[in-house]
Amino acid sequence: MELDHVFLRARAGGPEAQALRGAGLAEGSPNTHPGQGTANRRFFFGNAYIELLWIEDEAEVDSDLTRPTQLGERLRAGTASPFGICFRPSSGPATVPFPAWDYRPAYLPAGMAIQVGRDVPLAEPMWFYLAQARAPQAFAEHAAGLREITSVKVMVPGVSAWSAAARAAMEEGGIVLVEGEAHCLEIGFDGAASGRIHDFRPVLPLIFKLP
Repeated sequence: MELDHVFLRARAGGPEAQALRGAGLAEGSPNTHPGQGTANRRFFFGNAYIELLWIEDEAEVDSDLTRPTQLGERLRAGTASPFGICFRPSSGPATVPFPAWDYRPAYLPAGMAIQVGRDVPLAEPMWFYLAQARAPQAFAEHAAGLREITSVKVMVPGVSAWSAAARAAMEEGGIVLVEGEAHCLEIGFDGAASGRIHDFRPVLPLIFKLP
């Protein structure tokens, strides 16, 4: 499996996108998720994208359909991880390599499902898998010169043992997980060989490692 996208919790309307735009990123198309109660702003790269996600409809997020995803806990301020990491097939059979359940929100075409990791503590990111997902077909030329996401590291506080989904993310998805004092997502681009970083804190718990 390989990375499809990552999400970060944002405030309503995603004003944090301005920080990414200010760092030389071109914003892509936004999206809403009817029935799930969320909306996003997105930034596309050659192999994956970054999503700023927020609650648009409190009742839908708390509905019987959406509640088991625990998006409500992740997208409201609190101690839960504000991140989600989505994978897609890289090659071979499109089989999710960690224990998961099928989530079928109304906005997906009939017959499609999102496989959501089971028994994942809220301190970890939400792990999920899209068997039908493919690499972005169109992505912007970013003024910052960033082309592809080549590494993802997540700092996670308060975890004594990783879930089965987290272990699969490390072993098969190339994600690095480390214990940290606070939730933080570190994304490397194009090999990140320069040693330079762009730190978006405190606006977002996000660090870019630059090529």
